Amino acid sequence: MSNNETNESLRAASIASRAVAAGGGGFVLANAAGVALAAVLPMPHADAVMAGILLTFAIYVAAIVWAFAARSASRAWLGLAVPIVLSFVLIAAVDWGAG
Repeated sequence: MSNNETNESLRAASIASRAVAAGGGGFVLANAAGVALAAVLPMPHADAVMAGILLTFAIYVAAIVWAFAARSASRAWLGLAVPIVLSFVLIAAVDWGAG
């Protein structure tokens, strides 16, 4: 395998990883953030849920853009993983505080 073929396969793997991060990671981030927002927004519950759902569309688009704008595939994954974890921590804190 030549050096050029190795570079091409690494580039293809990076693009595939970014695509999975954009699609899967973006989906998880958007939904986790939407649930977290619905839990903490200071408005009636139905309005907070609706606002959280509406914001998920913008969050999903931002996650897709981030996945392909990041300097490397690992930074794309890290840039999605951190807010996902923070969203789950916020959801758990609100749920624990309510119980």
